[in-house]
Amino acid sequence: QVQLVESGGGLVQPGGSLRLSCAASGSFFSIPVMGWYRQAPGKQRELVARFFSGGTTNYGDSVKGRFTISRDNAKNTVSLQMNSLKPEDTAVYYCNAVVVVSTRRTDNYWGQGTQVNVSS
Repeated sequence: QVQLVESGGGLVQPGGSLRLSCAASGSFFSIPVMGWYRQAPGKQRELVARFFSGGTTNYGDSVKGRFTISRDNAKNTVSLQMNSLKPEDTAVYYCNAVVVVSTRRTDNYWGQGTQVNVSS
C-alpha cells in the first residue's frame, strides 16, 4: 500500500505565499509522476502542476508564472511553492502520484487533501 501525506496549506491574504509538501511512503518500485490537483466548491478537480521523474513539468494555465513545483526523487517528495496567491486559488489541494507498485501494476494515489484559503 502507498500513502501520500500532505503538509502546508492554511489561510493567506491575497498576494501572499504558501508552500505545500507531500511525501510518499510504502512499498513500490517507482513513481513516474507526482503532482498537485485542486478542487474548489462546485467545480471539478483540476491540474495545478505535476512533475515527471525525468524532469518534465506541467502547470495549469491559471497558475503559470506564480506556482513552482519541485520534486526530490530520492525522498519521494513533491512540493508546491505558491506565490502571488489570489482568492480564486482557494480550494482543497490534493497530492497525486502515479505509482508502479509491481512489474505488472501501476496505480493512481491521492492524498487526503489540504485546504488553502486566500482571503483578506
